[in-house]
Amino acid sequence: MIVAMMATPLALLFRGRRWTNWLLRNRRYLGVAAFGYAVLHTIFYLIDKAGLDSVLSDLPRIYIWTGWIAFLIFVPLAITSNDWCVRRMGASWKSLQRWIYCAAALTLVHWAALHDWGGVGPALAHFGPLAVLEAYRLWYRFGRKRRKGAAAP
Repeated sequence: MIVAMMATPLALLFRGRRWTNWLLRNRRYLGVAAFGYAVLHTIFYLIDKAGLDSVLSDLPRIYIWTGWIAFLIFVPLAITSNDWCVRRMGASWKSLQRWIYCAAALTLVHWAALHDWGGVGPALAHFGPLAVLEAYRLWYRFGRKRRKGAAAP
């Protein structure tokens, strides 16, 4: 998920490099692979709990419900990550895929809360570069244009 989200800002930062072009071409596949990991993670969690009562008793914990909501966001994103859906949905496909940012934030909270907030450092080590690259992408898209427009007579 993280690599797929980092593809566009990395391509802006390292314009014209072969590896960034590869990332852009394959980001949908990387996102589906991240969904595959989330499915396996969920399956192993359910096997570990070995019963619906155990799963339901865990729901009030923040690391559980943030994980479940992130997983539920992943489902429509993965289902619509094929060429037919992209063509059929048109511009609304991109709007739907932007929900990945909510899932990423929920995943960060899921990870940090799972480790009693002692896992914030490692979680930020993985999500920090994403936050920096996304800030750069937003600056590139909005701040740069505003600065150019302000300099014009």
